[in-house]
Amino acid sequence: MTFWQDPNLEPKRSFKFILRIPGGANTQGISDFLVKKVKKPEWEVSSIEHKFLNHSFYYPGKIKWSPLDVTIVDTIDPTANASQQIMHILEQSGYELPVTPTATTGWGTISKAKAVANALGTVTIITINSEGQEVEKWVLNNAWVTKVAMGELTYDDEALVEVTLSIQYDNAFIDVLGGGDGKIPTASG
Repeated sequence: MTFWQDPNLEPKRSFKFILRIPGGANTQGISDFLVKKVKKPEWEVSSIEHKFLNHSFYYPGKIKWSPLDVTIVDTIDPTANASQQIMHILEQSGYELPVTPTATTGWGTISKAKAVANALGTVTIITINSEGQEVEKWVLNNAWVTKVAMGELTYDDEALVEVTLSIQYDNAFIDVLGGGDGKIPTASG
């Protein structure tokens, strides 16, 4: 029997996913059902060139994890309003509006500690199978929002308003469930 004729072989499908942005200690995060699209983790290893006479030799350098993009549908309902939830994430990351130029309040700035612990929480991308069971889970370590586009309004279109986020993270691991190899890479030390 050829590879694709096996009825038990199920490829991963791009629409079978759940993005969890649970929120941190002080936010409710983003509702799962509002997420329209997410880019999976991406990394790049730099290449270091060493030249000798007429030859070039290459060695792996440092790994750099790229930000991932998330597209969210905005709603009017105050319990699932993406714009409101995102502004709470900004606030809980440490940002404060200045009251007046001379006031000593409103000088709060964003910190990584607040952005990770108070605002986003542990961000995960879950792939599910046809039964709705988790088969793969990406966990983004120390994730925080770097960019937000609050959408576009126009009289020329009837589309849903979408909000786009860019999320930076230190690194990520994949947990392959249901008979896979578990967490990759494994923690050392």
